Amino acid sequence: MSAFAVIGALCTLAWLALYLIFRIAMPPLAANALSLATTTVANTAANRRFTFNVVGSDGVLRHQLEGGVVFLIGLALSSGGLGLVHALAPGAFQAVEVVAMLGSYGLATIVRFVLLDGWVFNTKRSAPVEQLQERLQEA
Repeated sequence: MSAFAVIGALCTLAWLALYLIFRIAMPPLAANALSLATTTVANTAANRRFTFNVVGSDGVLRHQLEGGVVFLIGLALSSGGLGLVHALAPGAFQAVEVVAMLGSYGLATIVRFVLLDGWVFNTKRSAPVEQLQERLQEA
C-alpha cells in the first residue's frame, strides 16, 4: 500500500474521531472545519516526508502554506457535502452526516493527491527565489 494511502487512512480516522468529539459541543460545519484543520498540518508534513520524499527544512513553510490552500478546497468539498445533507434531509441523524462527509472527504482526498503531486511537491517547479538565483547566475 502506498504511503499516501496509509497517511490518508490514518488522517481520515483521526479526522472522523475529532469530528465526532467536536460535534458533541459544536454545529457540524464548525466541527468539520476544526477537525479538518487539525489533521491537515500532520497530513501535509507526513506526505511531504513519506510520499514525496522531501526531507529537511527547505520549502517547509511554502509546503505548509500551499497545503493550507489544499485544505481550503477540502473544506469546501466536505462542507458542501454536509450542507447538501442538511438541505435534502433537515434533522438527519449524525450517521447520515458522517456518511455524506466521508464521500465528500474521499473526493477531497483525490483532489489533495493531485494538488500535492502536481503543485505543492512538484520537483520540476522552482520556487520564485530559486528562479531568481538561477537568472542571476546566468547573467
